[in-house]
Amino acid sequence: MKDKIGEIAGKIWTILGEKQNVEISKLPKILKEKEEIVYQALGWLAREDKINYPNKEGKTFVSLSHEEREIFKNSLGAFPKQGPQGDSQV
Repeated sequence: MKDKIGEIAGKIWTILGEKQNVEISKLPKILKEKEEIVYQALGWLAREDKINYPNKEGKTFVSLSHEEREIFKNSLGAFPKQGPQGDSQV
């Protein structure tokens, strides 16, 4: 279970790096995962100060912290771009 939560935390981190802000209630559907796993993964990221919870128009969003956004930006050139099946694209 702990490995699954860590895996989902990594996926959330990547999604937030790509999309900036995501409405928190939409994450389980985006990830195609159970709510309880997604929210535990968010807790993991929050505990490590990797995410923020901005509110807009009465809705709660989640975004990477400024520091994590910079790490994400710097990592873009470090990895080959992934195709839909995880195949590297050149």
